[in-house]
Amino acid sequence: MGAQWKQKGREQSAAAKGRVFTKLAKEIMVASRTGGPDPSTNSRLRLAVEAAKRASMTKDTLERAIKKGAGLLDDQAAFETVVYEGFAPHQVPVIVECLTDNKNRTAPNIRLLFKKGQLGAGGSVSWDFNRRGAVEASAPASGEDPEEAAIEAGAQEVEAADEGQHRFITEPTDLDAVSKALAARGWTVTAANLVWIPKNPVKLEGEARAEVEAFLAAIDEDDDVQHLYVGLA
Repeated sequence: MGAQWKQKGREQSAAAKGRVFTKLAKEIMVASRTGGPDPSTNSRLRLAVEAAKRASMTKDTLERAIKKGAGLLDDQAAFETVVYEGFAPHQVPVIVECLTDNKNRTAPNIRLLFKKGQLGAGGSVSWDFNRRGAVEASAPASGEDPEEAAIEAGAQEVEAADEGQHRFITEPTDLDAVSKALAARGWTVTAANLVWIPKNPVKLEGEARAEVEAFLAAIDEDDDVQHLYVGLA
């Protein structure tokens, strides 16, 4: 399933687009709060802004999210990361990363969403994942062999990603260095994040797989859920 589970064929309804914008705005606010409101000196914010632009977020909404995160508006953002672990149907391990301003809202929502699975304690499934960095990037116009780029930039491995991009897997401490090295070689970096990669992904087909996909889609639609990682082959 790659580094992060994403819904396939998400409907471009107003509600779905609104959820995407909510998650992008949260990432922008957190990036602005932790690294400052200037994208030129804050790589996390720069990538978040670029992702928001690709999703057609308006300039006003984008700038407000930056200012709100940086504390430049009266209604300051105070989001924190909360991680939940458990199992989808058929004992498929799942890690859910949330960005929330109200844990008392998020916790019961996640418990309800896990009714068809099993919510576990911290560490109950993360032992079956590797913590890694993941850089998604597009090759330069002149072309370059991804394997060669991975070696030269210091990545552990490289794999195909969505929309013709490649995903470079790194040690967590090498994430920023690899991202900068790829950019210096002419690659267009579109995302650079710490991720969870399953060690022993479960293989499912037919109705069983459809059941797990439906479970994951319901979790992904919650506004507080920022990233969703699953051990599904």
